[in-house]
Amino acid sequence: MTEQVQLASADEALAATYKKHASWRDYLTLTKPNVVLLLLLTALVGMCLASPTWVPWQIMVPGLIGIGFMSGSAAAVNHLVDRHIDARMARTLRRPLPSGALSPRRVLTFAAVLGALGFAVLALWVNMLTAWLTLASLVGYAIVYTMYLKRATPQNIVIGGLAGAAPPLLGWTAVTNEIHPFAILLVMIVFTWTPPHFWALAVHRAKDYAKADIPMLPVTHGIEFTKTCILLYTILLGVVCLLPYIIGMSGVIYLIGSTILSIWFLVYAWKLKFSPSKLTAFNMFKFSIWQLFGLFILLLADHYLVTPAF
Repeated sequence: MTEQVQLASADEALAATYKKHASWRDYLTLTKPNVVLLLLLTALVGMCLASPTWVPWQIMVPGLIGIGFMSGSAAAVNHLVDRHIDARMARTLRRPLPSGALSPRRVLTFAAVLGALGFAVLALWVNMLTAWLTLASLVGYAIVYTMYLKRATPQNIVIGGLAGAAPPLLGWTAVTNEIHPFAILLVMIVFTWTPPHFWALAVHRAKDYAKADIPMLPVTHGIEFTKTCILLYTILLGVVCLLPYIIGMSGVIYLIGSTILSIWFLVYAWKLKFSPSKLTAFNMFKFSIWQLFGLFILLLADHYLVTPAF
């Protein structure tokens, strides 16, 4: 009860600072555009791998718009639910809600409208399977992960990462209207990539998470234990990244490129565990973004240049 009163007081203190006319940049920030763009890339690759030829624009454009809108809506809900946590962390202190740029009511309205538009686009111009799966992903991230898992268990990002790993599957179903094992494999790549990606940031920002009382793995089990988990997940990711070639989903271009990226990522994880510098964890986090980007670009290039249609 005391904590609820404190949170209510914090909202009242911010209320006096809300802008009458927020900038469009404030609303754009709510959608976490850099994250959504990476998710849309994985969705696009899912679309392309589901088709032997280039995806018709009548499917691609509404598919990406709908997935993008609903991903942005989930991100806005994340901003809303985490506004008090964000106010206590240096990395997130200047976000629209803790800075007073936007009120919770505006953010909730924005998220609801964006999500409804995204669902409508997918339902009307793509297919209902993709619309419902994208809605399930939104609920998984915005509600299950943000409202419960993030505060309940140090395995939050492992379990909640499934929602963030869904876009390749959504892209696939947008084209085929069915769930295929190849699409599940794409989900597995993103799902396995998420823990070392996010835990590297958590190691770098461990004091922030401790201050915000969030049970991230470095806070509950210590930094050294987290580094060991990062190393083990990075090895697992390298194995999972070989599977598209092993099962005939991709060819030699992907095999060579993904192997180089996996080894490079493993070098970061090894250094983080055994000989870290002050910025090793943050540099690993940054590289992980480029690694995922590179993996899916390689899948795309390989699909059109090497791998026969399946």
